[in-house]
Amino acid sequence: MNLTRYLKPAQIKVELTTLPSPPPDGASPDKHRWELKESALSELCDLLDSSGKTGNKSKLLTDLVNREKKSSTAVGRGVAIPHVRTMQAKELILAVGRSSAGIDFDAPDGEPVRLFFAMVAPPYDDQLYLKIYKEIGSLILNDESRQRLLDAKNEHEIIRIFQTL
Repeated sequence: MNLTRYLKPAQIKVELTTLPSPPPDGASPDKHRWELKESALSELCDLLDSSGKTGNKSKLLTDLVNREKKSSTAVGRGVAIPHVRTMQAKELILAVGRSSAGIDFDAPDGEPVRLFFAMVAPPYDDQLYLKIYKEIGSLILNDESRQRLLDAKNEHEIIRIFQTL
């Protein structure tokens, strides 16, 4: 399946501005982790919104955050797949974000997340949604593909990597 059909350069950010940091003195580590998660999700939401295929961006972010509160979308190996089916998506949309430093996203393996694959779709689009999710899952299980994405210099190189998979 050609994922680039759902991914344009404007929906890719080779370096997220959310940076890992220790919690401020006296602050709860869990609360600080959530602040970092919400910051990263906000950046991903901006990328999704750049597609022109979303409704209310604020509601989309709320939907992504609420989904994340149910269970972490970090899957391990430095990857998270924030995803939600929402009325704020006019069709399936993908976004890719990368964090060289890695962000604590409560991954099952405890590793910081360096690659984010955000995916939103309308609530009625189950088959395509699950097919794309599975395709992304296969991609990230491949160490070579994951490393190529981490090493990519720009958005166009990331798209070329997706085209060769």
